[in-house]
Amino acid sequence: MDLVIIILALGLLMLIAYRGFSVILFAPLCALLAVILTEPSYALPFFSNIFMEKMVGFIKNYFPVFLLGAVFGKLVEMSGIAESIAKTIINLVGRKRAILAIVLMCAILTYSGVSLFVVAFAVYPFAANLFREANIPKRLIPGTIALGALSFTMDAMPGTPQIQNVIPTSFFKTDIYAAPILGIIGSLFVLCLGLLYLERRRKKAQMAGEGYFGFNGAGEETAVAAETVNMSAAPSTNSASIGRQVLAFVPLILVGVANKFFTISIPKWYPEGFDFYKLGLEAFGKVDLATVTGIWSVELALVLGIITALAYDWKRVSSGFQQGINASIGGALLAAMNTGSEYGFGGVIASLPGFATVRDSISHTFTNPLINGAVTTNVLAGITGSASGGMGIALSAMGDKYIQAITQYNIPPEVMHRVVAMASGGMDSLPHNGAVITLLAVTGLTHKQAYGDIFAVTIFKTLACFFVILVYSLTGLV
Repeated sequence: MDLVIIILALGLLMLIAYRGFSVILFAPLCALLAVILTEPSYALPFFSNIFMEKMVGFIKNYFPVFLLGAVFGKLVEMSGIAESIAKTIINLVGRKRAILAIVLMCAILTYSGVSLFVVAFAVYPFAANLFREANIPKRLIPGTIALGALSFTMDAMPGTPQIQNVIPTSFFKTDIYAAPILGIIGSLFVLCLGLLYLERRRKKAQMAGEGYFGFNGAGEETAVAAETVNMSAAPSTNSASIGRQVLAFVPLILVGVANKFFTISIPKWYPEGFDFYKLGLEAFGKVDLATVTGIWSVELALVLGIITALAYDWKRVSSGFQQGINASIGGALLAAMNTGSEYGFGGVIASLPGFATVRDSISHTFTNPLINGAVTTNVLAGITGSASGGMGIALSAMGDKYIQAITQYNIPPEVMHRVVAMASGGMDSLPHNGAVITLLAVTGLTHKQAYGDIFAVTIFKTLACFFVILVYSLTGLV
């Protein structure tokens, strides 16, 4: 019965998310339903001391990352940096390679710290323009954006400042560059399979006579961001224009370089951590640098990225600065609260008797901690429809157990970090995933029209996680 209660709560949350209701309200309600069905008198104590503690703890650690990432992404869009990068990529790979161009653009933006949700809005106008000119079916755009933004640069590439790669740092005391070789191998696995798949889909559509608007060759744009961008097919020879295109990459590169610099420097700035006791503020305890270095590094790097994005074209940004910043802050609040609420939900579920049955079942089936972590995180991310939410549930429930297991099996924590991060971005993109729903809304397409290609990318991403485990097991590469 205990197991049925947990399955009921998880299933109900998944259904509610799929129907478009906010998990900020319904995650605690589903969690409390599970508690009430277990023991009604536990409801209020579990809500106050487990759900709220977990939720507030998550927001305390990660809200600045959500906020700074959203602001940086909005400024990249408003300043014209995204447009300039698009022109550069198109000049390099050619307009005929529309799929590759859009994947690269999404990858560059997300790897530099731009929010996944922002990327969909920023890239779609360019994708619509290129796909229309190349007469590639519009229904392939979501899958293309998903490959560039929701897969390898989200959690596999070492150094990516996306939240999915930041969360494990506080659990395993690693940094966002954990297991770089395995991360690059996993990224290449997803990228190559994804591009081969999308090109095969494009060729099949071309042979069948299907174009951008379908088989009849006519149609209308119905997307939220249907406007397109006028981009010259020929590379610009104007030295000033070329200079601007080169400068557009500076904020993105700076975030990556600064991130690495701060990762190395922060422990040197606070070699003994930081003890508030020395200031007479005993109530605030001592800061454990190992758990916050990765988070602080990302935050400081994003601040520098924001400053350089503003400097790139302040005049253009200033015209809609207030509206843009307010919109980005609203988006950051919603994303952080959504994930924090799911994290609190996971804490409650992990405290119920039925979860021990689930945990022990997975542990007995998969004794290898890497496989165990991959399966658990993947399943929970799929059920909740959230990579960070699923990872939060898995780590809040089994983080200590994983640390003990990797110590027992002599597995570097960096490998566990990379495996769990990649696993979170696997089956999370099921139909009820917020990013998937947003992406389809932006492109004006339905699940029936375009979800199949997104799901294919999801499969490649899931396989990549286990491929990386295999590579580590055979070679010991980190």
